[in-house]
Amino acid sequence: METSVPGLEGHTCGCSCAVGRRSQAPSGGTASGLVAKVGEMLSSSVSNSPLTFMAHGAPKPSGSSLSSSSAGGLNLSRDLLQRSLVLFFVGTFLALVLNLLQIQRNVTLFPEEVISTIFSSAWWVPPCCGTAAAVVGLLYPCIDSHLGEPHKFKREWASVMRCIAVFVGINHASAKLDFANNIQLSLTLAALSLGLWWTFDRSRSGLGLGITIAFLATLITQVLVYNGVYQYTSPDFLYIRSWLPCIFFSGGVTVGNIGRQLAMGVPEKPHSD
Repeated sequence: METSVPGLEGHTCGCSCAVGRRSQAPSGGTASGLVAKVGEMLSSSVSNSPLTFMAHGAPKPSGSSLSSSSAGGLNLSRDLLQRSLVLFFVGTFLALVLNLLQIQRNVTLFPEEVISTIFSSAWWVPPCCGTAAAVVGLLYPCIDSHLGEPHKFKREWASVMRCIAVFVGINHASAKLDFANNIQLSLTLAALSLGLWWTFDRSRSGLGLGITIAFLATLITQVLVYNGVYQYTSPDFLYIRSWLPCIFFSGGVTVGNIGRQLAMGVPEKPHSD
């Protein structure tokens, strides 16, 4: 005859059920935790992948930035064209006036068949000098920007006008002054040309470009005179006069200062290191 104890049986059943529930709960919780952790790892790996970064994180060019860059390029081209035209007309005018002084003093002689303007000069002289002035005037601020040394000495139009006046005076002296020989005149004009550079420029780029322009222009003039296009009276430096490089040097410095002044206010391009 078996005797059952109700309390003990209920207690045993409750304990077993509780133990079963406790044994099932951690397994379910562990599985759900693993699933959540795997999901986080997958999401983080996808978000950090290069394709996702390229698709979502890389900046895309907007229409406003493209339009602003195109507008800036258009304004720069328009400014460059305007400066070129101004420099061309300045060079043409100076060539007409200064060449007239040389012809009146019989320093420069052109064949009669090529003289066709009211200034008694060859037709090709003004456009050639105007083109050269445009090239030189644009080259000076470009070299300053490339070297990273912007010219800041006497940057005002009053100084530029005085520089032009001194340049015209040097040309007038070359035609009017009478020395015992051309060597003395050449030394005098060389001192005046260096004084012009020191007074209105004082930059290494201006000095270097002035010397380069004087050399190239003198070489071209020698070739033209050798081929009989025109000639100089009393040549003492091969086919030309020895003071002519001084005129080209002072002219390069003068036109360079005009080009630098015209370039003021134009935004410079950033330099890439």
